[in-house]
Amino acid sequence: MPPTHTDEGLRAAIGIRREYPGTGVLLFSQKVETKYATEPLAAGSAGVGYLLKERVANSAEFTDALDRVAAGGTALDPEVVTQLAGAGRRAADLRTLADRERDVLSFMAEGRSNTAIAQALHISPGTVEKHVASLFAKLGLPASEDLNRRVLAVLRFLRD
Repeated sequence: MPPTHTDEGLRAAIGIRREYPGTGVLLFSQKVETKYATEPLAAGSAGVGYLLKERVANSAEFTDALDRVAAGGTALDPEVVTQLAGAGRRAADLRTLADRERDVLSFMAEGRSNTAIAQALHISPGTVEKHVASLFAKLGLPASEDLNRRVLAVLRFLRD
């Protein structure tokens, strides 16, 4: 974003979210910048998205992302998720996840609902719920009124 073509857009998005916490923000980038993807999520994941500009050409993916962010969800480009996840899966607790649990967590990191995950993996929503419960247990994320386990699991997945 002009004038320096560095992180002005990110800084603007973080400033907007700080000033107006309920405002959804969907960031676009030419390439994956993991730092730019994690900072808005760390500040609160509700209503946050990060897409590569090439996704805008696919109107269905773009409008789906807008709808998720507007509804208070997250929308992360699959390539962003891949890059962030590939940055290192060092945490022992993530290594305990079964392949299918890791697949479910990856789709969660894209901001998909259990129903959307079930459709993508060709399994039932109930099976997705079982995988989610299992990965919460393996990641040591007990139920809490104060914390969103889904967001915490995704953040751990993206950081590690």
